[in-house]
Formats: sequence, C-alpha cells, structure tokens
Amino acid sequence: MTGPLQIVLGTISVLFLIVASVMAYRAVRAMVRIIRTGQPDGTRWGPVKTRLKTTLVESLGHTRMLKWSSIGAAHWFVFMGFYGLFLTLVEAFGEVWNPAFHLPLIGEWFLWNLFADIIGTGTILGILYLIYRRQKDHPRRQGRKSRFAGSNEGRGYFVEFVVATVGICILLIRALKVSSDLTDAPAWSHPISGALATVLPDSPDLLTVVAFVKIVVSLTWLVVISRILNMGVAWHRFSAFLNIYAKRNADGAPALGPLLPMTSGGKPIDFEDPGEDDVFGRGKIEDFTWKGMLDFTTCTERGRCQSQCPAWNTGKPLSPKMVIMDLRDHLYAKAPYLLGEKTASETMPDYDVLKPSDEQVWASGYARIEGTNDAQAHRPLVGTLEEGGVIDPDVLWSCTNCGACVEQCPVDIEHIDHIDDMRRYQVLIESNFPSEAGVMMTNLEKRGNPWGMGGNVREDWIKELDFEVRMADGPLPAEVEYLFWVGCAGAVDDRAKKVTKAVAELLHTAGVEFAVLGNGETCSGDPARRMGNEFLFQQLAMENVETLNGVFEGRVPGTRKIVATCPHCFNSLGREYPQVGGEYEVVHHTQLLGQLVEEGRLVPVTPVDRKVTYHDPCFLGRHNKVYTPPREILDSVQGLSTQEMHRCKDRGFCCGAGGARMWMEEKIGKRINMERTEEALELDPDVISTACPFCITMLSDALTSKKQNGEAGEHVEVLDVSQILLRSMQPVAVSAQGAEQGPDVGTSPDADPVGEGSAATEHGPTA
Repeated sequence: MTGPLQIVLGTISVLFLIVASVMAYRAVRAMVRIIRTGQPDGTRWGPVKTRLKTTLVESLGHTRMLKWSSIGAAHWFVFMGFYGLFLTLVEAFGEVWNPAFHLPLIGEWFLWNLFADIIGTGTILGILYLIYRRQKDHPRRQGRKSRFAGSNEGRGYFVEFVVATVGICILLIRALKVSSDLTDAPAWSHPISGALATVLPDSPDLLTVVAFVKIVVSLTWLVVISRILNMGVAWHRFSAFLNIYAKRNADGAPALGPLLPMTSGGKPIDFEDPGEDDVFGRGKIEDFTWKGMLDFTTCTERGRCQSQCPAWNTGKPLSPKMVIMDLRDHLYAKAPYLLGEKTASETMPDYDVLKPSDEQVWASGYARIEGTNDAQAHRPLVGTLEEGGVIDPDVLWSCTNCGACVEQCPVDIEHIDHIDDMRRYQVLIESNFPSEAGVMMTNLEKRGNPWGMGGNVREDWIKELDFEVRMADGPLPAEVEYLFWVGCAGAVDDRAKKVTKAVAELLHTAGVEFAVLGNGETCSGDPARRMGNEFLFQQLAMENVETLNGVFEGRVPGTRKIVATCPHCFNSLGREYPQVGGEYEVVHHTQLLGQLVEEGRLVPVTPVDRKVTYHDPCFLGRHNKVYTPPREILDSVQGLSTQEMHRCKDRGFCCGAGGARMWMEEKIGKRINMERTEEALELDPDVISTACPFCITMLSDALTSKKQNGEAGEHVEVLDVSQILLRSMQPVAVSAQGAEQGPDVGTSPDADPVGEGSAATEHGPTA
C-alpha cells in the first residue's frame, strides 16, 4: 500500500527525525554541561534501591499531583499518554510508509489495543480539562490570585496544543485502521476508536496523512524545546525523574524540617577553621549545587507553590515559582560565561535604565534582563532594580519558611533551601539584611534570646507554680524521664509562659518526672539559622549540645528525652542538632500530652463548652508531620466542638512568624496573621487554638486588633492545646496555673487569658 504520497511523506519524516534527534542530543548535552557547573553534592545518589522506589511511586502513582484530585487525575492520563503511548509514534513512522503497518509482536495484541484506546482517550480528555482549568484560573480573570500569574502562557499553550493534537491523531489513526479494514484485532479491544471508525471513510491515504501530522507535531515539539533550554513546562517531562530521584530525602519525604548545613565544594563548612576558598551561601548562580540547577530546570510553572504561599497571598512580591523561574532564566542566560565560551567585560553595566515590564511589575518589581550579555554576567544574585539583581531583597526577606511551596511541588523543588542559602550569603558576606533582624541577632549573641531579656528571667515562671520544679544541675537522676526544654518564648513572653506553666502542671499531674535547665538554657538558634546567620546558629547549637550532653551523661540512646513546647525548638533540637553532634529523642508537648491522655494518666473530666478551630503551626505540621496529636487532645475534651478551617493540615496557612519573620516588620501588603485570623473568625469560634508560642503571639495580636475594630467578640481567645486540656482537668471555678479559672474563662472582657499585656514582647497594652 505504498504509493507516491507515502514515499514523499515518509522521506520527509525520516529527514525531520534526523534533524530533530541531532538538535535534541545537542540540547541535552548542553543542559548537562550547564548543570554540572554547579557545586558538587554527593548525598543525592544513594541508597539506589530506595531512591528508585521513591521515583517510581511518585511518578507512576502521581502521589504529589493527586493531592489536587481532579487536576492530578487529568495529568496522570497525560503523563501515561506521553510515555505509555510512545510506541504509537514509532508505529506512525511505519504507517507513513505503509498504512497497514503494525508494530512487530505487539501490534495486534488485544491488551496493547485496549491500553492504547483507553489511555489515548484519557490523554485527550485530560489535556482538555487542563486547558479548561488554565483558562478558568487565568490571570486575566483572577489577577495575582491565579496560580499561573507570572508563568509563560505562550509556552503552556504550545505544550497543550501538542498533547491534544497528538492524542487526537492516535485515536484517528486507530479508527482509520478499523474503517479501512487494516486491523484484525477484536472489536472489543478498541471500543472507542471502533466507534469513531463508523463516521470515518475507508481511506489508507488519510491514515498516512494523519500519521505524518502526528510525527511533524511531535518532532516540532522536540525541535522547539531543543532551542529553549529553560522551557521547564516541557523539559520537566524528562528532568522530573532525576529531580525526584535526587531529592533530599531518599524515602520520599519533602525537603522540610531541618535546613541542610552550609557546604562549599560539596563538603560541610568547618566554622572553627573555614577554608580560604569556602563559599558562604549562594552569592552567584554558579554557587548553587548541581541539584539546585536541576531544580531550576525542572520547574513546571504550574504555580501550586505560588497558590499556597502566604507571602504571595497577602500581596508581597515573593512567589516561590517566580524565584525558581528567575534563577533558571538567569542560569541559562549566563551559561556561556559559566562554560567559558564567553568572557565578561571588566566594566559593570549601568542598570539605572531598567524599567519593570508589565509581566514583572507585580511579581518581582523589575524587568528581566533579556539575552546573554555582559549585563547578565555581572548581575548580582540579590539586588534591587537599580542594582540589576536577579532576586529582589523584598522577595528574599518575605519568606516565612512555612514549607507550603515544598509540600505542594509535584517535582520536589527545594525552594526553602535555595532561599535560605541566598540569605546566608547576604547575612554572612554582604551584611545586608533588615535592620530589625540585626537587633534580634545582637540579642542572641549578647543575651541568648531574641528579645534581649536578661538570663535570670528564665526561671521566673517557676515561682508562679504551687509545686516544685526540678532544676537540672549536672547529669539527670535516673528517675527523671524528660528534660523540659522551655525555650526563649516559653520563659520570657507572658503569653507563652502561660503555656509553659500549663504543660508543667499537666506533666506534674500525670506523674511525669521532668527537669528544666532554667538559666542554663539558651536559644536553640532557629531564628539565627532561618535568618541566614549560620555562624551564630552553629555557636548557639554547639553551646546547647555541650549543656545537653552534660545533662544526659551516661544515658544510652532512647533515654535522652526532651519535650519542647515550641515547634521551632522541637525541629532544631530533634532534626538539626544531629548535624553538630547532638542526638536526642525530642517530642512536642502535644505528642507527650496526647500519649498521657491515651494511657489514662490524664483524664479530662470537666466539660469545656466552647467552639474551637485549630491552627496548624508550620514547623509542627508541614515540617514535622505532627497533625494528629493536637486534634486528638481536643477530641478528648468533653463539651468541646471543633471545626477545621478550609486551609488546614498540609495546606495550613502560616501565621507569619516563621523564617525569623517574628522579628521583622511586615511593610508590604496585608499582614499574614490578619489573613489567618480572619479565616478563623469566619467559623465564629470561641477559641482559636494552636500549639506554638509564635503562633499564639501572631494570632493574639491580630485578634486584639479585630476586637478593637469591633470585628470579633470580646469572648474570643487564643489558647494553646495544653491550656484547653488543663481547663478540662480542673473542677469548675477551681484555679489552675496557666488555665485561668476553669472552663468559663474567656466570657469576661476584662480577662487576659492569652497574656496580651506582655512587657517582654510589647504587644498591646498592659492588662
């Protein structure tokens, strides 16, 4: 069945394949060379078996994509169509020459026919749904609320056109084989294409033309992406597998929890004796590791990270997606200079002439510098419009480290690591950071706490209890099960001190033997590390490790137990201190209290007639996956009714205090804590509950403002889960430390149940 038409189209197809293959090979080779210019990172390759399993589960199972069920299901069919139906492209090359061509061995196999029919149809329906969602969520309708705001829409349309066209061609070819009587496969093995065949003519030549169209569209896609190496919406189809394989955690967990140690040349920096050539943080694009560059290359521009970002959602310039896109575009524009193909001039360009483009004015505050040129080569990684920076400082310092971007990214991009690495360079090398953060770091250096309070105040809360609290003085006695890490907020902030006292009383009631360090405790270092001052973090952490190792001297692993009320301390002590030699079993107070309730050592007996909504602290929830214990405690309290906010658990919305933002003013957009508090108040609760001292401060401040404006009832209060549990432990009207007076607290407008009059934090008037 080979005629002149088949010979002409077949010849063109083969020639086009040769050209496209050569271009694709050169593109992949160039991309590999560029990514290899990054700093080494030898931690990303093993264990091979575990990483391969993670890659297969995440890709084939679409575990990250299916968090957004309908979109995830549609994308799964598109994914399966691209890879599972690749053989239909091979078959098309034969069909161009001979319409009756079938793949050897499997061409008429009923399972292959059924698979191709179902997946081919699913691909078409899936891409049509994704096209619909792109248009429904388009920036022209939703403005910056659209997750596609800032994405390259033209590239997205091109990819969608290619997928839809190829999918349609697959079904048409199969249907034309049926209508032209060119297949012996049973009718039930091609139900969809068989039905389509009833309206198609008997035309082998038409089949050849459709196969040719399929080939041309597919190879045009390959040629286009070969010319545009930063086209992540297309290249992620290949790079995503390697990016998932090389993710930070081999077991599949997202890159949350601990920050990675600072490395240079692939090795951790020794801050006591750093090397002369050590690179501190990321000050230039070439300072990122190869994995960072692979991250940039893999970004799909779908904007799930952006849609969940608290900074972006409150009018700030930070979009995690656009940070990665800006770094990617700069990387590939600067690539000839990195590869030594071009040499930058010694003269710095004048960036004063730059003006924000319509695309970028709302996103990062300045226009992209187009092309590969001296201006691109000289750009600082972080800088203002006038400085020609790739990332604006307001973008960098808006991040709360909440982890929403990392949690939602379907291709495992490690946004927080990259942002904090850039912060490290700005702090340690450039000494360029918000002034209020400088005050916080000075307080940490001189006073050991972010507020700058004297060390002797760390034991004041103990004096307000009616039972004795054991002080750790040397190695702990055998009968002491836990060291209670109070934390800076829990010792000096009036609101957090109420939580500290509540937890202490609950542990005492349950008969748990615990001790505290008192004035021997200093800051865990979390604010310093998240700010970018790794040197100060290391100093504080090693000081604490020395203290803790002394307290736990002689204890074997499994008996070095710490309970912490602050999720930031909980994360640092448990997951970051092993980096500096501190190995401990750290639990959050909600985990321990939940266990005590389950064991019957704490029995809530007094009903608490309140409606509660629970706010997930980011460093407890997303960063450490502790979602259930706080909710189980609330469920154990009689009379309590709970209702979830629509953004909760792994999609919870930040309070605005993480990433050292607790000590930086919010000068751009809406305050994040106001946004979250308004969301809670929509449920008309009596109590907004949480399990973090920073969250308590932020939510309380916002609630106070709402009360002053008449937008919240005077009875509404912010309480830690432990305070609610303690109320349920007390007979009505019997006083309890940290719980005020029984279950009816909060009905009096004169009460100060959350410590709004904290002299230590200067939030609100004195009660």
